[in-house]
Amino acid sequence: MSNLFSGINARFRGQRSPNSPGPEQQQHAQSPVPPPEIQTPTSTTSVKLPPLPTSPSLAETIGMDQSSGMIPTAEEVLTSYHLPPTKPLWLNCNYAKHIVKGNFLTLSAKPKTVEMGEWVAHQVVDHWRMLVTFIRLVHDREEDGTSICNSRRCPKMSAGANHSFTWLNSRLQPVEIPAYEYLTLVQRYISGKIDDNNIFPCDPSGVSYADNPAFCTPVPESGQEWIGKRSGFPQNFMETCQTIFRQMFRVYAHLYWSHFDDLFALNLEKSMNSCFSHFILTATTLNLLKKADLEPMQPLIDLWAALGTFPQGSKAFEVANLAVGQLLVQKAGGPPQN
Repeated sequence: MSNLFSGINARFRGQRSPNSPGPEQQQHAQSPVPPPEIQTPTSTTSVKLPPLPTSPSLAETIGMDQSSGMIPTAEEVLTSYHLPPTKPLWLNCNYAKHIVKGNFLTLSAKPKTVEMGEWVAHQVVDHWRMLVTFIRLVHDREEDGTSICNSRRCPKMSAGANHSFTWLNSRLQPVEIPAYEYLTLVQRYISGKIDDNNIFPCDPSGVSYADNPAFCTPVPESGQEWIGKRSGFPQNFMETCQTIFRQMFRVYAHLYWSHFDDLFALNLEKSMNSCFSHFILTATTLNLLKKADLEPMQPLIDLWAALGTFPQGSKAFEVANLAVGQLLVQKAGGPPQN
């Protein structure tokens, strides 16, 4: 992938664009509310319990019938996704291919000697540089003033019929806006955050390295800690990066649901598949997205898990429903031919 998009370290981003972020907005997805997290009560007494029977994984228990405790079949889970009768092209494994082969997890896992804040910053900038290329393909206007993504074709920022995303207006009220306008705002928002030295400091002298116990004794730190503190990142740095990744995911979801055919016509579907699968691995590995955030693209995540795009043991594989992915492969007539 590196030969298509030049990855660049967050500390050395080159020429900067004007800092023109709009007022910071917090976006809301009009999608089914995820179930509340289950909190386990603590106890001061230790009770010896018999061994538990083999229990299903988290991905398998999603949608479990609470009354019977039965795990739904792959077909039932696939039905619960409420996909359109004509499945999207990208759910056919023959169109879910990549431009490169290999383990994308090696691009997402933090090197041992790199401080976590530095690594997260690098990933945010790197993935934004890749995504903005696809945004411009559908967003930039042609000489006749038209664009692929426009208010007539995409009257709202959606990812299929089941998910739409709103933006907060100046009165902090969630409003639906055309996808074209949403893409304009999200570019301004993310570029403004990345170009803000208070959030992504660029002074090379502030670069910090993770202590490697094999070579040195870790330096003790005092006071309140947070990811990126040693390298000068602010206390809310991870929260900001999670918001940026959530916005990037929503853009990817819209591109897949509304413009995959356009990108396929330009012979760019493999490029976007490569960038998006890398994005999902990074987001799950670094805890930049929650499982509920992934819902609009859950079928593709399931499919890629079945095709081996997400290696076993990775968090992306864990949030996938392997049985559903295998069913999708079966419906397409088997694994894709190289």
